[in-house]
Amino acid sequence: MCLAIPGRIIQINVEKSSALIDFDGIQQNVIIALILNPEVGKYVIVHAGYAIEQINENDALEAIEQWKAIAEDQDLNLSDIM
Repeated sequence: MCLAIPGRIIQINVEKSSALIDFDGIQQNVIIALILNPEVGKYVIVHAGYAIEQINENDALEAIEQWKAIAEDQDLNLSDIM
């Protein structure tokens, strides 16, 4: 099973095929080599440090809320499950 978290691209480093991704306030660098035409402001699904798929904003925001609810239910912060 693949657990992936949606995040928004906030900066792209073309030379390293990576991007700084914002996960509801938590920022991490991830590899974006698998994404066609990544753009700042777009949402991607990230698994194991790789952006594996682009996702539309509405679906991303809904998924983020679901992840937050899961974390809250388990008495965790979102950063604990990333």
